[in-house]
Amino acid sequence: MYKDLLAILDDPERVSVNETVLEHHSGGMSYHERKKPDIVVFPKTEQEVVDIIKYAAKNRIPVIPYGAGSSVEGHVIPMYGGISMDFTLMNEILSVYPDDFVVKVQPGVTRMQLNKYLKKYGLFFPIDPGADATIGGMAATNASGTNAVKYGTMKHNVLGLHVVTADGSLISTGGETIKSSAGYNLTELMIGSEGTLGVFTELTLKLAGIPEATVVAKAIFETVEKAGKAAELVLQSGVGIGKMELVDDATIQAVNEFKGTTFEEAPTLFLEYSGTTEAVNQGISLIKELIEEAGAIRFEFESDSIKRAQLWEARHQAALAIVSRKPNRKLVSTDVCVPISQLAISIAYTRKLLEEYHLDGAILGHVGDGNFHAVFGLNTDDEDEMRRFHELNEKVVTFAHDHRGTCTGEHGVGIGKMSFLKKERRSSLHVMKMIKKSLDPDNILNPGKILEMEEVYQS
Repeated sequence: MYKDLLAILDDPERVSVNETVLEHHSGGMSYHERKKPDIVVFPKTEQEVVDIIKYAAKNRIPVIPYGAGSSVEGHVIPMYGGISMDFTLMNEILSVYPDDFVVKVQPGVTRMQLNKYLKKYGLFFPIDPGADATIGGMAATNASGTNAVKYGTMKHNVLGLHVVTADGSLISTGGETIKSSAGYNLTELMIGSEGTLGVFTELTLKLAGIPEATVVAKAIFETVEKAGKAAELVLQSGVGIGKMELVDDATIQAVNEFKGTTFEEAPTLFLEYSGTTEAVNQGISLIKELIEEAGAIRFEFESDSIKRAQLWEARHQAALAIVSRKPNRKLVSTDVCVPISQLAISIAYTRKLLEEYHLDGAILGHVGDGNFHAVFGLNTDDEDEMRRFHELNEKVVTFAHDHRGTCTGEHGVGIGKMSFLKKERRSSLHVMKMIKKSLDPDNILNPGKILEMEEVYQS
């Protein structure tokens, strides 16, 4: 295999069987059991991707796309060995159309790299999952994050794709227009498919203008339920909030210990509102009124850019804060999504489970869209601790299902949520399998993820 792939790339630096490189591509940030690929390749061009997949199809070898490795449900683990295709060298911003709010990028471009480049145009790409993930990986998992309440998820911001399918064919989906009614929506079919239906080589993205003014606020409450109700009031007002994050008191405590901050250790809403200066002044006044009406103990806001960044940094550092509490811990995380009216009781139930199972964890809620995460620092070699996590995870997902929710809002299925997907999509699972079988009959594209399919390739 090494000689064949070297002949395609013609560069020994971009074809590797080095043990360190193989280990790096065996699991990313996931807590799931790691498995090494047989080989790692680093394509630079679309044609190289086509040629590699044609070779893999001919020889029935699995291909696993790899970006920044920041996913948490095992998406990049080579379950059956094969070729790990690392896209970090396909990181060019191909073209920008500022008047149309459109940019074309290769899949290895990262979120922060893109926004740094776009700043000179007064534009930015609004999807922010926290990690500096690659755009291709974000599309593969339909990532979202803190801005989702205003700007939606990846599926709302990807206009078109170049995709290499399992036989090595290059197809183009979507286009450069904001909307289209031309045929099946293949772009959204591919987004969130986690590399199981095709491999992205180019993405056309919708951009947004950098707001004239931005205000960040935090509201302190006695209980998570009151914070959740306050969030409902803000959303029902139609004020157009940009970000709205809910964290519980235990999470704030962990952040204070980790960052040396002095946030009040109580259930807290972090909010952000942006627009014109006049609109922001009016909007934040209305938000303050609604928050206080909902029973907030305190409401504070900040427009200084440095202090705003510090506030959001504290929110984004919550996961690391939990992991740092004890030595030799790894990040273990899960997420669910429920209707907004069910978010507060779901978070309260999850915190109760953390205490019941004696697990140290942070709870973070994208309260604007009903998505929340439970994040832990666990010893993954401790069988009892991991058993307790898996039992808790199942109860959290079951509670979400019982309250009209879904097993994952943005982490994706990977290998960690496959059993839950069976329960949630039991009436349509066979259709998903039909699509997978049609587009990838030999199951070479990221096998062992999302769906259980028959393995017919040569490992």
